[in-house]
Amino acid sequence: MLFKLSLSNIRKSLRDYAIYFFTLIIGVSLFYVFNTIGGQAAGLKLSQSAYFIIELLNGALSATSVGVAAVLGLLIVYASHFLMKRRSREFALYLMLGMGKWKISAILLTETLIIGAGSLILGLVIGIGLSQFTSALVANLFEADMSAYKFSVSADAIFKTVLCFAVMYIVVMLFNTVVITNMKLIDLMQSDRRSEQVKIKKPAVCIAVFIAAVLMLAYAYYKVGWDAGSLNRNGMIVCIVLGIIATFLVFWSVSGMLLRAVRNIKGFYHRGLNSFTFRQISSRINTTVFSMTVICLMLFVTICTLTSAFSIRNSMNSNIRYLCPVDFQGIMMHNESHRYDGGFKEMCEEAGYDITADFSEYVCYSTYMSPDLTYGDTLGSVLDEAESEFVFIAPYVNETIVTLSEYNALMQLYGRDTLSFADDEYAVICNYKEMTAFRNKALKENDVIHLFGHTLKSAYETCIDGSMELSTNLSNTGIYIIPDAVADASAVSASCLIGNYSAEDKAAADDAIFTKIMQVNAAAEKYGMELAPISRIMLKTTSIGLGAVVTFLGMYIGMVFLIACGAILALKQLSDSADSIGRYEMLGKIGAEEKDICRSVFAQTGIFFLLPLILAAIHSVFGMKFSIFIMQAFGTERVGESVAVTSLILLLIYGGYFLVTYICGKNVIKERR
Repeated sequence: MLFKLSLSNIRKSLRDYAIYFFTLIIGVSLFYVFNTIGGQAAGLKLSQSAYFIIELLNGALSATSVGVAAVLGLLIVYASHFLMKRRSREFALYLMLGMGKWKISAILLTETLIIGAGSLILGLVIGIGLSQFTSALVANLFEADMSAYKFSVSADAIFKTVLCFAVMYIVVMLFNTVVITNMKLIDLMQSDRRSEQVKIKKPAVCIAVFIAAVLMLAYAYYKVGWDAGSLNRNGMIVCIVLGIIATFLVFWSVSGMLLRAVRNIKGFYHRGLNSFTFRQISSRINTTVFSMTVICLMLFVTICTLTSAFSIRNSMNSNIRYLCPVDFQGIMMHNESHRYDGGFKEMCEEAGYDITADFSEYVCYSTYMSPDLTYGDTLGSVLDEAESEFVFIAPYVNETIVTLSEYNALMQLYGRDTLSFADDEYAVICNYKEMTAFRNKALKENDVIHLFGHTLKSAYETCIDGSMELSTNLSNTGIYIIPDAVADASAVSASCLIGNYSAEDKAAADDAIFTKIMQVNAAAEKYGMELAPISRIMLKTTSIGLGAVVTFLGMYIGMVFLIACGAILALKQLSDSADSIGRYEMLGKIGAEEKDICRSVFAQTGIFFLLPLILAAIHSVFGMKFSIFIMQAFGTERVGESVAVTSLILLLIYGGYFLVTYICGKNVIKERR
């Protein structure tokens, strides 16, 4: 009897609250997909370094899943609250027919078990299907061979998913039992007659609170947007706290000002069903200020997380193509106490390694340093400002120097433009944007330097965008290019070799050459020197790995937050629509047309979804400005593309929840009027 009753209730719930079950299924599938990436990668042919990155990614996703489980758990409890509220009259009928509270709890327990089993099974089936596509994504990221790949199911991911959602459902069961135990028949019978009163707050108080919130946001926006360099840990905490408080105050004040402001526009307020529509909207905002605040902040985190993740990945992939144009780079730092007159190539020859056997083309160059050319000498009055921005800058730190002929030889190898200037001139190359700005400012104030007994002036008014060493980010803070005749051989600080492998199999050549370089390193140790080799393959694997970690984590957190926001708003809107059936019936009786009622439902749903999104978007403008400051080293040229992708995801998920909510809400009103 109880089982049949539970099945009947579930069928009704599926019809009226499809969003709840849909969200559960999607939550299960996402949880499985992002926890099975490590297992899916096992079927791919990857390098050892790639497997290490996959293990790192898997660990990061597993740790993130704890937070995701907490968010989904709160979402399930929140949804259960509305389902319980919606069924108040049903529970009242059970009590009037003599059913005990424990039997009602048994019915809910049975329903929860059936719903949990159903959502877990369907979610896992969908997740297993979707997880096969993640293999293709991982293979694309790491350029892996999928010839050995076969369909697979991760038992570990299934166990994690079942365990987490089982815990969530147990919490829901306990919550439902507590609610049933404490409910009273009179409250249940009158639940559909009680309506949330629209509390008209004092206009002066609302305006004052709104102004205070705007001022708090303005301060936080300024600090993260235009004064980010001066922010320390405590400053960041202050900005975050101010943002949270101000967001709450904005919704609190708007809930009090919206209805009064619309009332003052007489022609608009009394047109059609506008008066009814805005009273409904004001009532909902007034009673969900905290929820709207949380949703707004979650949307803000989602927008910034997704945009930053996509931007970092795009920039790093672009950087690999531009900043790593050759296969290998070796650097040998010279030891001042053990003078060595040769360079990287000479050290290889001394160790018995002929680099011409492995490199089809290469360039050897030296870098110089002199106490005559320090940050204090080159930055001048800009030094203090630069020191406050960057910890590596100090007045006594030496600048890096390279001769013009060796720089041009390297640029020819890279296929880039060379430089030319007079014998009494120099140039500065730099690609780290913030540092470029400081150097340009310093060059404008004074472009004369004194080096190795020569006086030089800048051949260019600004820095030249560029770099010399292989890198995955725009990290060159400045290199001085000087005429060959000016250089002092005794001031050599490092010797470098950069070139391309002659072998077609780059991966095999990479391993073989690194083995030989390590043997050369043993010969360099007797001079107190150490070789630092790096390759394009190594940098690419590391870059792609970091990009993969950032992208997957951003997508995981962002999509879960979006689903949570959409589901909470949808459930609240549908619950309120069902509770307002009597009001819509009254509208029909006094002559309101169905199309006007549908238009009112659309306006209510749209404004309810738009308000937190609008404020989150405003937050995100300044949040992304701070993110761009942080991401400068990675590059931010493709932020616009990342914003477009994030907007598309928002449109599909958040907009999809809005559309489904409107359709379901309209159908609930039509069926029950």
